[in-house]
Amino acid sequence: MNGLKTMFLLTALTVLFLVIGLLLGGRQGMVIAFGLAVVINFISYWFSDKIVLKIYRAREIGEADNPRLYRIVSHQSQMANLPMPRVYIIPSGSPNAFATGRNPSHAAVAATEGILSILTDDELEGVIGHELAHVKNRDILTQTIAATVAGAISMLASMARWGAIFGGVGNRDERGGGNGIAVLVMAIVAPIAAMFIQMAISRSREYAADAEGARISGKPLSLANALRKLHEGSRRRPLAANPSTAHLFIVSPLSGHGLTNLFSTHPPVEERIDRLEKMAYSK
Repeated sequence: MNGLKTMFLLTALTVLFLVIGLLLGGRQGMVIAFGLAVVINFISYWFSDKIVLKIYRAREIGEADNPRLYRIVSHQSQMANLPMPRVYIIPSGSPNAFATGRNPSHAAVAATEGILSILTDDELEGVIGHELAHVKNRDILTQTIAATVAGAISMLASMARWGAIFGGVGNRDERGGGNGIAVLVMAIVAPIAAMFIQMAISRSREYAADAEGARISGKPLSLANALRKLHEGSRRRPLAANPSTAHLFIVSPLSGHGLTNLFSTHPPVEERIDRLEKMAYSK
């Protein structure tokens, strides 16, 4: 179900790009914007793991450095039938973790010092299972595709806004005859719609990783307990995170409340816990 939802959302994002591209930038503007977005996100896809690990000052470890974490990652990798990823520790007391890497052969799992101090072994196994599920499901690729299309839409919208200021982008026929006000409104609304679709894709992948991670670890209740602890711990001690990387973490590292939750890359923790508990008790 989550896979179908993701495909539907990616299709909706692509259709939105095609429609907005033709309306705002014409065929030429659409091709230019898409090309720029592909280049930017191609670079991000190949080098994002190194960039994000450097951002959070993550330190690569071996088995001798932290036998507990290394052993759990190794065991869960075997359970997931994945190559052993590189293992990192982030020097932060905020409890969280993430996985990155362009494919299973070039993956990395990073955990904060905070998460290691508050979770039991069973709970940590559930968390690592969740992160390896992202690797197994190639969610980095999915997110890159979504970011490429959403980025192209934002570029087209920016072109249209500047065009409205300086006399128009392309010609009226190419844009389908839309008037200036309609184009300007679309230039404002389109990137917001694209952002919501991109975030919906991210939330869908989190649900899928929870389910697959519970199967990998065989401990859905332990993962549910971990999410509960991480949610509370992260709220008490938020991570100084870059919003552009927030979607990577198992729980949102940002301390958003109220309307800012509408822009969350993560589904409600209560709903995630409820699904995991139903999964455990339905056996």
